[in-house]
Amino acid sequence: MNLSPLTAISPLDGRYGNKLAALRPLMSEYGYMHRRVQVEVAWFIALGDAGFSEFKPLSAAARTHLQALVSGFNEADAQAIKNIEKITNHDVKAVEYWLTGYHHTDAQGQKQWIAGAFEKFAELKAASAFVHFACTSEDINNTSHALQLKAARDEVLLPALDAIITKLREMAHQYAAVPMLSRTHGQTASPTTVGKEVANVVVRLQTARARIADVKILAKMNGAVGNYNAHLSAWPEHDWEAFSRNVVEKSLGLTFQPYSIQIEPHDYMAELYDAIARTNTILIDWARDVWGYVSLGYFKQRLKAGEIGSSTMPHKVNPIDFENAEGNLGLANALLKHLSEKLPISRWQRDLTDSTVLRNMGVALGYAVLAYQSLNVGLNKLELNEEALADDLNNAWEVLAEPIQTVMRRYGVQGAYEKLKEVTRGKTIKPEDLHALIRSLDIPQADKDRLLAMTPASYVGAAVQLAQRV
Repeated sequence: MNLSPLTAISPLDGRYGNKLAALRPLMSEYGYMHRRVQVEVAWFIALGDAGFSEFKPLSAAARTHLQALVSGFNEADAQAIKNIEKITNHDVKAVEYWLTGYHHTDAQGQKQWIAGAFEKFAELKAASAFVHFACTSEDINNTSHALQLKAARDEVLLPALDAIITKLREMAHQYAAVPMLSRTHGQTASPTTVGKEVANVVVRLQTARARIADVKILAKMNGAVGNYNAHLSAWPEHDWEAFSRNVVEKSLGLTFQPYSIQIEPHDYMAELYDAIARTNTILIDWARDVWGYVSLGYFKQRLKAGEIGSSTMPHKVNPIDFENAEGNLGLANALLKHLSEKLPISRWQRDLTDSTVLRNMGVALGYAVLAYQSLNVGLNKLELNEEALADDLNNAWEVLAEPIQTVMRRYGVQGAYEKLKEVTRGKTIKPEDLHALIRSLDIPQADKDRLLAMTPASYVGAAVQLAQRV
């Protein structure tokens, strides 16, 4: 059976494959190879600029050729590297050989030279010994992972979150003054406005988004156990830490990690994944709330021609986008939690348990991005049903027990809470019931008039201003 969207095991590459086009070139095996080539080239160029007599600075033409290998990297290049890996059984060495070329012994025992990307450029071919010089595979891998994550975060994840935040902010302002009955513990409670409830989510997401954006993406290039052993054996007087920092920060745009074992400790990854997971938890909370509001009739959903809500109930318009979002956010968080808990742990100076786990970074981010897309689609389908909101408020006069007893307390009326409890608890309250109580109170007439004029829809406190301010 050929691999296709229909036969893919992962729904990210199957059913939802077309929704993750922006993430695929960054977090796939192809994306990983692309970044490895970028790192090898950056290290190689920097070595030429280090002032060693054995490796002179590269010409402008050579640099242009090398940068073209990175900018022009394509699927055919990635496949060529995979073909070499079948021989080497080592993915990083395959990248090195793709650049430099290598000797291969075929099935008949014949030794042959397989040309690499440097083959037609004499200057590069002559310096090919400096490709991957003094590096351990993890020097290339950790920097590649960092580049992948930085690009995925900045180019895909944050823009998807920003789209949700922008839409929610618009809703907060649009519905700032639309009153809505609150429910605490599932029971009727002090009214709010639709915009204020949306504004709450906006503020939470803005804070969570900042945490994701603020995580420093770290990388190390310090050899087999983090001590520049091989580097110093070749050039003992050279400042290899400064050299490495320069490559990581200036050439690759990452943050230098000065202390490590063979692998970068992955603490920044845990921090990033935790920040994304916390954001996802906020969105799960919101998706469930919207689901409930749709169920109450507060929101209707715009229909799309040809869509079917239920196979047997023609009237249904299911809140499927919010349900899909909730499910995929849960999957993302399950993976992000494992990544966060596992990756910072390595036996002694190195084990390989992180290697296979790291290959699932794109899966975790893929489920998150898929959920963000579903949420955005769902939010853009919503239409407010102000009639349903008003009906709920008109049937919940009991919520005015709070302001009445609070004003009674202001003027020292004894047993204010108990009096309101007796009138309202567990009963269907009508306006006249509350008005009779208000008129009987020994409080100033101006306050009586203010309470008598109050309705559930007008009792929203500072909700309007809070929503408009967000």
